[in-house]
Order: sequence, then structure tokens, then C-alpha cells
Amino acid sequence: MSPNKKKRLNILRKKLDSLDNKLIKLIKQRTNIVSDVLKLKTHKYEIVDKKRISIILKNIKNKSIKNKIDPKITSRIWKNMISAYIDFERRNFKKK
Repeated sequence: MSPNKKKRLNILRKKLDSLDNKLIKLIKQRTNIVSDVLKLKTHKYEIVDKKRISIILKNIKNKSIKNKIDPKITSRIWKNMISAYIDFERRNFKKK
């Protein structure tokens, strides 16, 4: 790789690192909200709402297309995020 390309690569990587830091803060906010939602659930079976998941994924696909983002990327991200939060809720569910 040429020195010029290497310099450009480093600049882009710094931009990605900065964006990752912003994403971490958003994930923290999302986790706090999910924790609040979990406190409202009285039964473990309430953790997975397949209808809501389907609506979320459909909305993400539509928003992705509208914003010219490959919907396969966003779909995979959201499916993984939903799965991670379902796991989080199951691990943190407390019977009342």
C-alpha cells in the first residue's frame, strides 16, 4: 500500500473509531430503556414479542431502502441486536 493510501486509510479508521464511540453511547441508552421495559414485564414469556419483532424488521428494511442502505446489512444488525437484548432480558428477568 502506498504511503498516501495508508494515510487515507488511517484517517478513515479514525472516523470509524469516532463513530463507534457514538454508537456505544447509543447502545448504553438503548440498554437503559430495555431495562426499564423489562421491569414492566411480569412473565418471562413476555420477553419475546414476535409480532413486534416482525414490525421492527419491516420498518428497518423500509428505512434502509429509503436511505439507500443495503437492507441485508441493517437486517442482520437488527436481528443480532434483538437477539442480544432478548438474551439480556432473559438473564435479567426477575419474578415479581
